[in-house]
Order: sequence, then structure tokens, then C-alpha cells
Amino acid sequence: MDAIGYVGLGTMGGRMAGRLLGLGHQVYGTNRTRAKAEPLTERGLIWCDTPRAAAAAAPVVFSMVTDDDALAAITSGPDGILAGLTPGKLYIDMSTVSPTASSRLGEQVRATGAHMLAAPVSGSVRAVDEGSLAIIVGGDTAPFDRAAPLLRQLGTQVTHVGDNAQALLLKLAINDSLAVQLLAFSEGVLLAERGGVDRAKAIEVMLGSAVGSPSLRARAGFLLDPLADAWFDVALMQKDIRLALAAAAPSGLALPAATVADDVLTRARDLGYADRDIAVMIEVLGRAAPS
Repeated sequence: MDAIGYVGLGTMGGRMAGRLLGLGHQVYGTNRTRAKAEPLTERGLIWCDTPRAAAAAAPVVFSMVTDDDALAAITSGPDGILAGLTPGKLYIDMSTVSPTASSRLGEQVRATGAHMLAAPVSGSVRAVDEGSLAIIVGGDTAPFDRAAPLLRQLGTQVTHVGDNAQALLLKLAINDSLAVQLLAFSEGVLLAERGGVDRAKAIEVMLGSAVGSPSLRARAGFLLDPLADAWFDVALMQKDIRLALAAAAPSGLALPAATVADDVLTRARDLGYADRDIAVMIEVLGRAAPS
């Protein structure tokens, strides 16, 4: 039974830790709120009081948190992951954070003698449960080769793309495209609906056309029946869109579609939809242009 540490047991991280438990790994985990870990401790997860303890307990430690500030909180200080790392350990951060934050953390990990991989993921909660995530990995080749068999227990597509910053840039590129695709699809559905086409019929026809990408097919049903529990909420998507805009700024690259998506997500938050799935963008567009 291989020992693994896991820090951050939220919607995605908790499911990943649960999958690893189900595959026979001994998982040492911690989270900002212990209550979220209770279903996992009932399945055999060993609770650790600090991220440092989780990192110290296993040769490999994962983390998945929401943003740069959360990542700094779990890695720094006397109780952080960095304090629990020793030479030869492997630290895999799966958070979607800024490229600069991940690169800076990689330098701090190297100073401990341990190795770090940035491994942001693309996929929904269903993909976690199925082990079908796409995992984008940045870091040195030798740690990647060591981690790849473990990562393939979580994802069917595990790709080494370069350094930490490049892995995060690709993840931000994916989420930029995801938001923009869904926004454009919602716009098209509303255009058809306002002309008298039944919404369900419009969705069916559009998904069968050239615009029916896998990501849209997976989420289009939520335009008819919104999820009570978000797969990817508005607040997190806006965080990623703004990270993409910030990453593009130094090179002078314009991201006009991302800028429009950011505006719509701002309106969604103003309407109280921060915790709703991003499919709620169709409601935002509909309210902006009443019939």
C-alpha cells in the first residue's frame, strides 16, 4: 500500500483523494475545514492536523486549492508543506494558480532537496470519479517519469509540457476557451429561442452541428436543468479568466473573448450567482436582454 499525502480536500481534491483510497493507497490528508474530510476518514484516510504533517507522512504529497493565496497558506510557515519536505520527496500541486506563483514555489521546493511538479487538471467532478481527467504537467523530466504511473490512476491523458509556468499557462488557455465556448453557445441558443425555436430543440441541433464540442456536449444539459451543485462555479472561472488576462498582459497579447467573458461573469456575481455553475451564463445573457 503506497502512502500519499493530500492537502486540500474540496470538491475536486476530495474526490481525487477518495479515488486514491479506492485504489489501495494509504492517504494522509488535511483540509482547512475538517468536516469535509469526514467521509474520507470513514473510508480510511488518516487525518493530519497540518499540511506539514501530511507532507512528512508520505514520499509523495499532492495539493489542490483555489488560488495563489490559498497555495501560499498551505505551503509556507512552520506548519506548511515546505516544512514537511525532505530531500527526495515529490510534491505535486494540482491547483490552478498563476504561472509566477507556481514557478516561485518550485524554486522553494528545490531548496529543500525535494522535487515539484505543477499538474493542473482539466475535467469535471465526473471525470475525477471516472479517472478520466486530462492532467497537464510541468517540471523536470525525472520527477515526471516517477509520478506518471500515479497520475495515470487519476487521468487518461497525462502530458508533460515543459516547466511549471507552461503547465499553468496551458490550463488557463483551456479554461479561457471553455468559458468562451459556453458563452457563445448560450448566446446562440438564446438567439434561436427568441425567434420561437424551442430551447431543447435548439440545443439538440446545435450540438449535432460543427460547434458541438465535447465540452459543450458534457455541459449543455445544464442550460435546461441547472445543477444544484456546480461542476465549475462562476467565482472560480472568473479567477482563471483573470489569471489568463494577467498572464497575457506582459506580452501585449489581447484576449478580447476572455475580456467579454470576464464582464459576463462579473454580472453573474452581481446577480448572486458566484456559487452557481458557469452554465448560468445563459441566464445572465437572458436577463440583460429581456424578451
